[in-house]
Amino acid sequence: MKDLFDKIYRDKGPLGRWASQAEGYFVFPKLEGEISNRMKFQGKDVITWSINDYLGLANHPEVRKVDAEAALQYGSAYPMGARMMSGHTNLHEQLQNELAEFVNKEATYLLNFGYQGIMSTIDALVSKDDIIVYDVDAHACIIDGVRLHMGKRFTYKHNDIESLEKNLERATKMAEQTGGGILVISEGVFGMRGEQGKLKEIAALKKKYKFRFLVDDAHGFGTLGKTGAGAGEEQGVQDDIDVYFATFAKAIASTGAFIAADKEIIDYLKYNLRSQMFAKSLQMQLVVGARKRLEMLRTMPELKAKLWENVDALQSGLRARGFDLGTTQSCVTPVYLKGSIPEAMALVKDLRENHGIFCSIVVYPVIPKGLILLRMIPTATHTLQDVEDTLNAFSAIRDRLENGTYKRLSAAVSAAMGE
Repeated sequence: MKDLFDKIYRDKGPLGRWASQAEGYFVFPKLEGEISNRMKFQGKDVITWSINDYLGLANHPEVRKVDAEAALQYGSAYPMGARMMSGHTNLHEQLQNELAEFVNKEATYLLNFGYQGIMSTIDALVSKDDIIVYDVDAHACIIDGVRLHMGKRFTYKHNDIESLEKNLERATKMAEQTGGGILVISEGVFGMRGEQGKLKEIAALKKKYKFRFLVDDAHGFGTLGKTGAGAGEEQGVQDDIDVYFATFAKAIASTGAFIAADKEIIDYLKYNLRSQMFAKSLQMQLVVGARKRLEMLRTMPELKAKLWENVDALQSGLRARGFDLGTTQSCVTPVYLKGSIPEAMALVKDLRENHGIFCSIVVYPVIPKGLILLRMIPTATHTLQDVEDTLNAFSAIRDRLENGTYKRLSAAVSAAMGE
C-alpha cells in the first residue's frame, strides 16, 4: 500500500511545480499600503491593476468610519453561532431586504463567503435525479459545486447558445427518464475574459425548454446595469434569472455574498444550505459595513461613472495601440500576448521593476500554451495619468517581447524548466 503523501512528493500539481521560481513574486505576492490605485510592492511604488475594488470603496473615508464604529460597538465576534441557532439579527434581515430591493427580487439570503455559498446553493438546488447544464468556462466555485452533484451534468461551449441548446435537448430527454429537473448555470461576467454571459439568449430558451436559471454575477454586481444591479439589469432579463448570486468581494469591497430569488425559493435554501446552516453567521461588523457600501452604491452614481471613465480610457487606449483584449464587455481588461512561461516571468518582472506596473499574470495551464494573459481591473480610484503611464509601459514591454529580449533574459529559466 502506498503512502498517501507519495503523490504529493512526486507531483506538486500544474501550478505548484513552479513554486520555487514563482512564489513570493509571481504568485503569493505581498502588496503593501492602503488599498488604492497606487500601493507598494517589495518597497517600490506601483500602479495596482489587480485589486477588485471596482468602486473604490475599500479605503473610502465614509466606509472606514462605519467599519471602525461597527468594530468598536460589536467587536469582531458578534453574533456567535450559526444563523439558525444563535447568529440571527435584525440587521442581517435589514441588509437582506435592502439587497432584495436593489436587485429586484422578492427575497435574499446572506452568505458568509461567496465560494462556499455558491457551492452550497448548487448542492441544495439539485437532487440526484436532476441534470445540471453549465458553461465550460465557469468559475472554479461553480465547478466545485457541480462536483457535489450526484446526478448527471453537461457542459456547453463557452457562451455558445447552439451548444447549450444541444445539451438542453440531451438534458430534457434524460430528465424525462429520471423524473428530475434541469438547472442551467452561467456567469454574469466571466472574470478571466471579461465577457458577459449570454443571459438574454439563455433566458429566451425558456420558451422552448423547461429549466431554472442560476447566475453568478460576482463581477457584474455594482458595475453593470443602469443602477449597478448587475448583468441581468444590463441585459434586461433580471426577472428571468431564477436564482441570482453576487459577492461582496468585488464592488462592495468586503467579505460575504448573497443569493436572491422568489421568497419561497429563499425560504427553502436558507433551511438547506449546508455551508450556512453549520457555519458561524456573518459577523456584525461586516453586515453594518455592507449596508453602508450598498447605500453608497445606490446614492452615489458618480462612483460607477468614474469607474467606467477609467475603463473606457484604458480599454480604448490599449486597442488604439493594437493590443488584443479579446471580447471583454465589462470592466475586466485582459491583454493577450504570445510567449512562453519563462518569457512571461521576465515580462512581468520588467513591468514591476522598471515601469512600476502591477497586474496579474495568467499562463498555462489556465490558458493555452504559448499565450500570456495580463489581467487588469480598473477601479474608480485610478486616474487618467495611471492609464497613460500604463499604456506607455505596455507598448515598451510588447516591443521587448517581440524583439526577443525576454527570450534571452529567460534562457536560464527555460533550461531549468526543460522548455
